[in-house]
Amino acid sequence: EVQLVESGGGLAQPGGSLRLSCAPSGATLRYYAAGWFRQVPGKEREGVSCINRSDGTTYYSDTVKGRFTISRDAAKNTVYTQMNSLKPEDTAVYYCAADPMLYCADDGMSEGDFTSWGQGTQVTVSS
Repeated sequence: EVQLVESGGGLAQPGGSLRLSCAPSGATLRYYAAGWFRQVPGKEREGVSCINRSDGTTYYSDTVKGRFTISRDAAKNTVYTQMNSLKPEDTAVYYCAADPMLYCADDGMSEGDFTSWGQGTQVTVSS
């Protein structure tokens, strides 16, 4: 397991933007598939985006496709998610996750496929 640290959460207005960052401790993240999940109280954790380690291909859930962009900066050893056109329903705790063997495909994301997790960062979209 790798310790992951998220940053960049906060308050945004509807239609606004935020960028979340995920950095590992003691590992090179480019050797891992990395993804973002989100969770609101009383609901299951939802996988929203993933970037593969081998070819950099990405996956997005239908709820964020076209608005969120996941990327990685190998030099900074960091994975980002740029969140644009934010909606109140994007309000959640966002978690970074990673796994060295996973390949994210178009059939969705499962929590059980990821072996390393961050502590989460709160994103609130409200006017």
